[in-house]
Amino acid sequence: MLTAGQTLQWIVISLLCIAVIMVHSAGMSISGEPATIDSLLYGRPTLYAVAAIAVMWVLSWVDVRSFDARLGMWNPIVWMTVVSIGLCVAALVPGLGRNVNGASRWLSLGPASWGLSFQPSELAKWVMIAAMAWWGARHAGSMKKFFSGLAPPLMLLGFVMGLVVIEDLGTALLIGVVGTIVLIAAGARIWQFMLLLPGACAVLWYMIASEPYRVQRLTAFLDPWADPNGVGYHPIQSMVAIAGGQITGRGLGNGLQKFGYLPEDTTDFLFAIICEELGIAGACLVVGLYLLLLLTGLGIVRDCRRPFCRLLGLGVLATIGIQAVMNIAVVTVVVPTKGIALPLLSSGGTGWVMCAGAVGLLVAIDRINRLDAEEAADEIDAMVARPALV
Repeated sequence: MLTAGQTLQWIVISLLCIAVIMVHSAGMSISGEPATIDSLLYGRPTLYAVAAIAVMWVLSWVDVRSFDARLGMWNPIVWMTVVSIGLCVAALVPGLGRNVNGASRWLSLGPASWGLSFQPSELAKWVMIAAMAWWGARHAGSMKKFFSGLAPPLMLLGFVMGLVVIEDLGTALLIGVVGTIVLIAAGARIWQFMLLLPGACAVLWYMIASEPYRVQRLTAFLDPWADPNGVGYHPIQSMVAIAGGQITGRGLGNGLQKFGYLPEDTTDFLFAIICEELGIAGACLVVGLYLLLLLTGLGIVRDCRRPFCRLLGLGVLATIGIQAVMNIAVVTVVVPTKGIALPLLSSGGTGWVMCAGAVGLLVAIDRINRLDAEEAADEIDAMVARPALV
């Protein structure tokens, strides 16, 4: 029988296999080369998927307990936080950051001819979970006090969000929401966040109002048919793709919207292509895999007796779950258009590797749980075998 950790690994492998096939299908073009088995097996998405699985396997053997045991500059979380902040700053520097679709969110890896890039906000997103979990576990007794317990992690969280929100509002919101969940789970009071909510909403409104394209996305969401060839084009084409799939879909590779109609079909709007080609059945399969991942992960978190590991696992699950809901809501036009990837599915090497690695830490936590259970059982056996004192 599979353990919870092994189940998580197979779920990730299943999602990545679907991702490789669907990214390859969504990337087809009429004027491009015909799809072949070789192009599927040796393409860049397959290499990214293999790398993600390898990283997940390696991190599944990491002793997560050591992150919480080390103090000061000896703690790897401190160094990862410093590095992630430095990379986010570098991405904003002209000449260092790589500009794609008007946003400087990437850093190039190697010569431009390689076409390889890295998204620092992805690293910051996961590192902030570890940082919040570490602080919450270390200061559980003082988390209800604002200045000594809650203020320091909030300052770090706000600083990182400020760096990310300049070019990526969706990821910044995700970092803030997940960080809040982890801190509340660590013992912070909800009413303290409620006091900060008006200020956070004001900042959010300013970030939306200060960028015309964000305002246009809001108006397009309210009435996409007011400008079907302009700001309303993207949500309309997404709805057309979903509607065209019906129950069983047009068939793998037979989608029409990917041929120049639906923008970002391999990345943020891949779920629309899944709905078109695999229908409601394919969409339910994907959603079912996410639900199974979350339920299995919650079982691991529930059984964990170590505060840091429990908070870290909760943050990982919250990130995957909220990000998946945000992406599906955008694709189905339930919320305004926002560029945010579907975890382990939307094309992107950084996202696949980072997300799979985070799940690998959950697998490592499951292994720690089983070791703790074995140690507890041995202690009970030793107590039972010990002769009673007369």
